[in-house]
Amino acid sequence: MVTVAIVAVLASIGYPAYTDYIRRGQLPEATAALSDYRVKMEQYFQDYKNYGTTNGSACANGTNAPGWSNFVPKGAKYFTYSCTVNNTGTVPGYILTATGSAAKAVGHVYTVNQDNLQTTTQFKGASVSGKNCWLMKGTEC
Repeated sequence: MVTVAIVAVLASIGYPAYTDYIRRGQLPEATAALSDYRVKMEQYFQDYKNYGTTNGSACANGTNAPGWSNFVPKGAKYFTYSCTVNNTGTVPGYILTATGSAAKAVGHVYTVNQDNLQTTTQFKGASVSGKNCWLMKGTEC
């Protein structure tokens, strides 16, 4: 009986740590994809002097668009991605967003913009504000 109690205590400690480990292993998909697409957006801007042909949801679309089909990186498994471009005004810009859509990544939302401002807007299902970094493990940058 003592052995069962010890195993139960160890499991109650180990299982949450294991699931957090699995979650942290799924999050780098988003950060890698956002970083990759940000570079492609900047390359596109260097060539065409804008981030896309229209305002709204069309980021660098058309025949000269950076490598992703419908803004889905190859091998995307845990996140969905979106892009919003703003070519009005004196400074054109965009926001790339990765939203957790599967497994332990659900409840995580990461963004990056043309100034490379990396933000976390949702972490472990809770809204986050004022975090100018991509949170992975804890709630501080």
